[in-house]
Amino acid sequence: MPLDENKPFKPVNIALITVSDTRTYENDTSGDLLADFIVGAGHHLVDRMIERDDTSRLVARLHTLIDDDNVDAVILTGGTGLTGRDITPEALDKVKSKDIPGFGELFRMLSYDSIGTSTIQSRACAVLARGTYIFALPGSNGAVRDGWEKILVHQLDSRHKPCNFVELMPRLREQ
Repeated sequence: MPLDENKPFKPVNIALITVSDTRTYENDTSGDLLADFIVGAGHHLVDRMIERDDTSRLVARLHTLIDDDNVDAVILTGGTGLTGRDITPEALDKVKSKDIPGFGELFRMLSYDSIGTSTIQSRACAVLARGTYIFALPGSNGAVRDGWEKILVHQLDSRHKPCNFVELMPRLREQ
């Protein structure tokens, strides 16, 4: 899709969470990749953290970020699979105001080109939580690349036509 070069680029304030019991800042390659994508696109990486696969801890962290006026969006990597420790979608269910079902559907459709039917094991998803966008991507580098390069880089660009998530931001808290 084209960009409207007559519109100004508006950087988005993004917090990044890697959800994992095993990743550290030294080996968090998917988090590193996302951080590079966020900054490289001209957005502000306002916070980066690693959170264990613990629903209550992740929910508490999300509430803190949702209530932070300096955070427009949260991107999570990890915890979207099918194993017993994968709890990211369940945590999002506890904080959401609205689902954004098209995000997961589009992610799996695009991911099919990369990994075929294995994409069915992904529970990538997105929600709106009290005016803050939250996007959950799988923890692999390929999934992070697909999610960013094929969806988020476009939807988080205020110049993207015909519409984008950024242009909705001023109206997300309307009642």
